[in-house]
Amino acid sequence: FTNYNSKKSSQIRANNNVALLFYWPEKGRQVRIEGTMVKVSPEISDEYFKTRSRDSQLSAWASDQSSEVPGRDYLEERFNFFNRKFAGSYVPRPAHWGGYKVIPDLFEFWVNRENRLHDRIEYLKEGDKWSIRRLAP
Repeated sequence: FTNYNSKKSSQIRANNNVALLFYWPEKGRQVRIEGTMVKVSPEISDEYFKTRSRDSQLSAWASDQSSEVPGRDYLEERFNFFNRKFAGSYVPRPAHWGGYKVIPDLFEFWVNRENRLHDRIEYLKEGDKWSIRRLAP
């Protein structure tokens, strides 16, 4: 979940092919996921937004993420403006804020082994089916 006007969102709009990597060095394991990033529905974004603290909700209004600001005072003034604006009521989700999800088409599971003969198992989506194959380390 993020500001749809942020640098990150701009990059996703330009190229929504993404890769995620989860690495656990103490366990000698990692998972790589590749796929495409798409926006979640406004209803899902609304539901998640409601779980955030009021201050986090106000910050979503106050901060135009990734844009240059003149200073800390500017951010605090904007925060205070929206705090007053929504005083005594719930904070609605701004239209410029919401979620993304990854539609995966590849998972790779890696396990560290001696002599660099690591286990690498890949799940690749081809059409509606997933294929499984072992990769050389």
